[in-house]
Amino acid sequence: MFLRALIPAVLASTLLAPDAQAGMTAEQFEAYTTGKTLFYSVDGADYGVERYLDGRRVQWSFLDGECIDGTWYEEAGRICFAYEAWDAPQCWYFTQTPRGLKAEFADENGRMAEYLASDRGEDMVCLGPKIGT
Repeated sequence: MFLRALIPAVLASTLLAPDAQAGMTAEQFEAYTTGKTLFYSVDGADYGVERYLDGRRVQWSFLDGECIDGTWYEEAGRICFAYEAWDAPQCWYFTQTPRGLKAEFADENGRMAEYLASDRGEDMVCLGPKIGT
């Protein structure tokens, strides 16, 4: 009888563990990212690149050579990015994995998107300002 009660409890705790895992705190995120350049991918396809600077400053590019400056901060257990070129901040849950950071973003409709942010040891390419356009 005891075993019958124990098995469902163990299964439930095992199945709930990944969902219950908390994202990185601001301190953990800062320690992991500062000084790094992380490449973001979705299903193995590159999406963008972000350089993490001192003072919680960042630069982002959609891999097109155009880079925008921003900052990041923690809010409600998420890491939020505010960029000068964007109207509203974007907030993410980050979790450290053996392959890099798992970044989860929920849009205004509640749809989740999952990205992998990895340090490849490559530089971020930012072209100069467009002149005469």
